[in-house]
Amino acid sequence: MGKLSGKVAIITGAASGIGKASVELFRREGAEVVGADVAQGTDLQVDAADDAQVHELVERVVRERGGVDIFFANAGISGGWATIAEQTAEDWAEILRVNLIGPFLAIKHSAPGMKLRGGGSIICTASVAGLRSGAGGAAYSASKAGVISLVQTAAQQLSGTGVRVNAICPGLVETGMTKPMYELARDRGQEQRIGELNPLRRGGEPVEVARAALFLASDDSSYVNGAALVVDGGLSASHPEARAYKLRMLS
Repeated sequence: MGKLSGKVAIITGAASGIGKASVELFRREGAEVVGADVAQGTDLQVDAADDAQVHELVERVVRERGGVDIFFANAGISGGWATIAEQTAEDWAEILRVNLIGPFLAIKHSAPGMKLRGGGSIICTASVAGLRSGAGGAAYSASKAGVISLVQTAAQQLSGTGVRVNAICPGLVETGMTKPMYELARDRGQEQRIGELNPLRRGGEPVEVARAALFLASDDSSYVNGAALVVDGGLSASHPEARAYKLRMLS
C-alpha cells in the first residue's frame, strides 16, 4: 500500500521540474494524479492562474474521479532578476497573477469539495525567497511571501473542516525556471559552485522537493497545518557570513 493509495490529486506546473517529479512520485505512492500545466505534455492544459480554468479543472476531476483529496498548487514563474527600478507594473501583475493568485484559486476551488469529503491537503509552492531577500527578484520574492501568508490565513479560515493548507519553500533546485543559471555555470566550468552558499554545498533535485510534497499530502503530516516547510539544504538557517571568518572559527 502506498502512502497515497485511494487518493485523487491535482498537481499544477506538472510539465517539468518539481511538478513533474511530484506527479511521478505521487503515482508510485498510489494516487490517481491529474497533472496540469499551461504547456502541453500533461494530462490537461490549464492556466493555473485563470479563475474559470481552475474551477473547470476541479469540477472535471470531481466528475471523472469522484473528488479531489490533494491539490498541489506548484505552477510558478520567476520573472528574472530585474531590479525594482527596471520592472514595470505589468511585470509585477503577471508574476503575482501566476505565483499568488494561482494558489489562491487552488484553495478557493478545491477546499469546498475536500470539506465535504471530510478533509484533504492543499500544498502551495512558495520559496526561500519569500522568507528573506537575496534569493529572487523583488516581484518573485513578494509573491512567494504572499503564498506563505496565504496558507497561514487559509488554514485558519478552514478551521474544523479537516482541510490542511501548507507551503513548501524550496531553495536552489534544478528546474525549468533555474535552467539558464545551471547552463551558464556549466558553460563556464563552474558547476561545482552551484549551491555553495548552503551547508550541503549543492543544489537540490526536483524529487527532493517532491518528497516534501508527498509528506504534506499524506497522513504522515496529519498534524501539520499552516506551515512553511523549507527544503533548501540549510540556506535559510543563517544570515549571510564571510567564508574566511567562518573558516577561522572552525580552525
